Amino acid sequence: MAEKRDYYEVLGVQKGCSEDELKKAYRQMAKKYHPDLNPGDKQAEEKFKEVNEAYEVLSDPQKRSRYDQFGHAGVDPSYGGGADPYGGGFGGFDMGDIGDIFEGFFGGGFGGSRRSNPNAPRRGTDIRVQVTISFFEACMGVKKRISIAKTEACPDCRGTGAENGTAMRTCPDCGGTGQIRVQQRTPFGMMSSQRPCDKCGGRGRVIEKACPKCGGRGYNSATKTVEVQIPAGIDDGQTLSLGGQGNAGVNGGPAGDLLVLVSVRPDTLFSRKDYDIYCEIPVSFYQAVTGDELTVPTIDGNVKYNLPEGTQPGTVFRLRGKGVQRLNGRGRGDQYVTVTVEVPKNLTRQQIEKLKEFDDAITDKQTAKKKKFSDKIKEMFEEK
Repeated sequence: MAEKRDYYEVLGVQKGCSEDELKKAYRQMAKKYHPDLNPGDKQAEEKFKEVNEAYEVLSDPQKRSRYDQFGHAGVDPSYGGGADPYGGGFGGFDMGDIGDIFEGFFGGGFGGSRRSNPNAPRRGTDIRVQVTISFFEACMGVKKRISIAKTEACPDCRGTGAENGTAMRTCPDCGGTGQIRVQQRTPFGMMSSQRPCDKCGGRGRVIEKACPKCGGRGYNSATKTVEVQIPAGIDDGQTLSLGGQGNAGVNGGPAGDLLVLVSVRPDTLFSRKDYDIYCEIPVSFYQAVTGDELTVPTIDGNVKYNLPEGTQPGTVFRLRGKGVQRLNGRGRGDQYVTVTVEVPKNLTRQQIEKLKEFDDAITDKQTAKKKKFSDKIKEMFEEK
């Protein structure tokens, strides 16, 4: 098996980083390698899968704890660190069963843990998907239809796996515990461990007659189309949670959630910070000098703005309430417009001459900054 990179290295974070740091790093990496932004790039696609795999482990406190202790073997039993005399990647035993091994060796639980009842209801797993929307869709809100593959509780047996009218009985092999104890040869010698019962699959009960629709699994695989309402004001990298839209629960447990990571495509005209919008608008030298009525684009459409005479390059004016709707709140941000003065190129000789005449006619009072700068230069050389 190919050597996997360290998950912390994949996301570019340090071991022990906070949940917010982990989430921020994941958003950046997922956006960088997202297939929609790298069409046809197989390497980026593999990187994207690697990033998602790393985040899936490190965002789960239990998986992260096992990974910190045992590396990849702690979260992926099929992952090995090379051949050894006992077979397998690490002494021939499943790192997921290390608690049971210590329990058998020392006569007590590893860290005081106890196995939960295999027949207890368990929540289904979450499903994570990513959806890409435009800048305007993020500002105004949009509905998206997403196709997902999920498991659903079998309607015929209601998730039990047993045909209607038949019962489930206690597993004769494990006595209803869902686990069987086995002896394994390890680098520490012969050690006792537990693993899920083969006969009942860890459920503690066996089916007398399997449901014909699901084959005794209690669930069916299905492809569903879900309509997701993305609210106005959503920002790049934020996640929406749709309760109960994930995979089916076990033993009558609730379904997991559908987690939708929103990626926003950059816009060529506008940029955004929090709920404020930023853009630049070019004006001619003549407009900056004399003032003009400008047509300014906003996400709501064009608006008029009276540019004052003598406007300097880099001047920023604010359009109140023309920003983004505050997510799950009231009001909107503002739009900030930066004025850029275009300097003409490739002037004709006649144009240059007229421009020179204009420049000669300008008085010091009309260019106060230039006059002050010239005085400072003159004073500096006089002092020397």
